[in-house]
Amino acid sequence: MLYPTAEDWRAAARKRVLFFGMSGLGKTYVSNMLRATGDWFHYSIDYRIGTRYMGEYITDNAKAEAMKVPFLRDLLLSDSIYIGSNISFDNLTPVSTYLGKPGNPDLGGLPIAEYRRRQEQFRLAEVHALLDTEYFIDRAERLYGYPHFICDTGGSICEWIDPANPDDPVLSELAKSTLMIWIKGDEAHTAELIRRFDRAPKPMSYQPEFLSRVWDQYLSEKNLTEAEVDPDNFIRWTYAQALAHRQPRYAAMADRWGITVTADEIAGLRDSRDFDALIVKALNRRG
Repeated sequence: MLYPTAEDWRAAARKRVLFFGMSGLGKTYVSNMLRATGDWFHYSIDYRIGTRYMGEYITDNAKAEAMKVPFLRDLLLSDSIYIGSNISFDNLTPVSTYLGKPGNPDLGGLPIAEYRRRQEQFRLAEVHALLDTEYFIDRAERLYGYPHFICDTGGSICEWIDPANPDDPVLSELAKSTLMIWIKGDEAHTAELIRRFDRAPKPMSYQPEFLSRVWDQYLSEKNLTEAEVDPDNFIRWTYAQALAHRQPRYAAMADRWGITVTADEIAGLRDSRDFDALIVKALNRRG
C-alpha cells in the first residue's frame, strides 16, 4: 500500500486516498468535507465519466429525442439552438438517464441489446476515468498547488476488476498512487439503501455476466417477454442482488489492496483531523 503503516500516514506530506463502496454510504460526504478545507483536490470518477468519456453520447441522445419534435428539429438543423449536458458534482443525472433501464419502451425502457451497448460504453468510460487518477494527482499539485488528493469512485468500480489478481491493470495502478479505502455498510445500511432505491429507482451499471443472469432469471420467473418488462420493476428486483454481488468483491479489494472503515465511522467525521485519526485507526486495525 502507499501508506503501509499509521506512521507512514502521519509522516506523509502529500496524502492521496481513494474511496470505494456502495453509493449512499458516505464517499461524497467525506470527499466534500475534505475539499472544503482548501487542501484537498476532489476527483470525481462519475463526473469525469460524464464530461470526458460519455459527454458526446449523452448530448447526442438528447439531440436524438429533440429531433423527434418538428419544432426542435428545425431549430437544431439551422443551428438556432444548442443542447448540452448540465452535469455537475451534485447532479450526475445525465449519466444515469443515458444508461437507462431495459424493458417496455412505452414505459421508458430500452431494448436489452441497446441497454447492453450503453453498459459497455460505461464500463470502458469508468476504466479510463479510473486510470486517469495518476494524471489528476499530478495536475492537482502542479497546476493548482493542492498537496492532498481524493479519488471519489462510483459504486461499480468492483465490477470491472479482479481483486485476486496481483497484476490487475486497474487496481495495480490505483494502489501505486492512492490509499484505497472501503467504506463498508452493515445490514441496517443495506436495508436503508434498498428502501431508498425502492422509492426512487435509478439506473445502475452491472458486470455483463451478472446482468445476463438476472435478466434471464427475471424473464423466466415473471413469464415475460423483453417488451413486457416494466423497467422500474426490473431494476428494483435486481438492486438487492446487485448489493449482494458487490459486497464480497469490495471485501476482496480491501483485503488485498487497501483498508476498511465503516459507514458509521465516516458519518461521525467532522473535520480533517477526525479523518486523519480514522485512517490511523484503520491502518492499525489492518496491521
